[in-house]
Amino acid sequence: MATYHPELTKARFYPPSLGLPRTLPFFRAIEALQKRFIRPKASKVSVSETADVYYVGAPSGRKPAPALLWIHAGGMVLGTAVSEFSLTQKRYIPHVDMAMAFVEYRLAPKHPFPAAMDDCAAALAWLADQPDVDPSRIAIGGPSAGGGLAAGLALRARDEMDVKPVFQMLIYPMIDDRTAQRTDLDDMPVKIWNQTCNRFGWSSYLAGATGDDVHPHAAPSRAEDLSGLPPAWIGVGTLDLFHDEDVEYARRLQEAGVPCELKVVEGGYHGFEAALSAPVVQDFHRSQIDALRAAFDPDPAG
Repeated sequence: MATYHPELTKARFYPPSLGLPRTLPFFRAIEALQKRFIRPKASKVSVSETADVYYVGAPSGRKPAPALLWIHAGGMVLGTAVSEFSLTQKRYIPHVDMAMAFVEYRLAPKHPFPAAMDDCAAALAWLADQPDVDPSRIAIGGPSAGGGLAAGLALRARDEMDVKPVFQMLIYPMIDDRTAQRTDLDDMPVKIWNQTCNRFGWSSYLAGATGDDVHPHAAPSRAEDLSGLPPAWIGVGTLDLFHDEDVEYARRLQEAGVPCELKVVEGGYHGFEAALSAPVVQDFHRSQIDALRAAFDPDPAG
């Protein structure tokens, strides 16, 4: 029986799975309604032929300001930028005076890798080109698949782009397709995202690629060289399907000389941040905020 964090015990009533792929048409219908009726208080900009960004400047109006590129969750097959816009802004903007950009990227299985990565890269390049943004102080991040895309984007920026993010905030990131091959996790008492969902998400995103054919920008844990990447913050719970891959990635970043703070929540399940009032969640968020502040202003006294 799973032992949840004492402040997260309501998790025992949550489903272990989103029911993918059977429920995909239902979620897509909900997402279509969200895009139609939710109107974020932000500027919507097309940054490429396939990607849109919702952008808000720093609340103080300072220019140029640091900025965070937010990449939404959804296992590579679900999710929208508009669905995460309001709550994410409220979580960070009162504490960090920065601009934010939310990228609406293409989803698998209709659009497998590198579609989502191309869209995120276009958003990053666009953000760095904005006159009210300091291109030397751009962070990238997101939860779950968004964290995986952020980690892949950090690799792509290092390997191919002129823009160099200053920080990557990886919230229980989905970074290793090999986790989906582990049969020992089939009966793990997880919530929301189990192995059935994970296998569907990765197979949809990779479109049949396996082994050496999987590009490290798609599955960052496959990258052999992690040197030269921006400092990172990685957070994950012990009851998250991604726990082992995230802890190992943090270790490898540190081994490669990349500063990486690892925040592990005992008894935390995938998506436990939804329990907003729990002190353990508030502490989890404070850790992210402190890391962002330090990345944007590493020597405030100086």
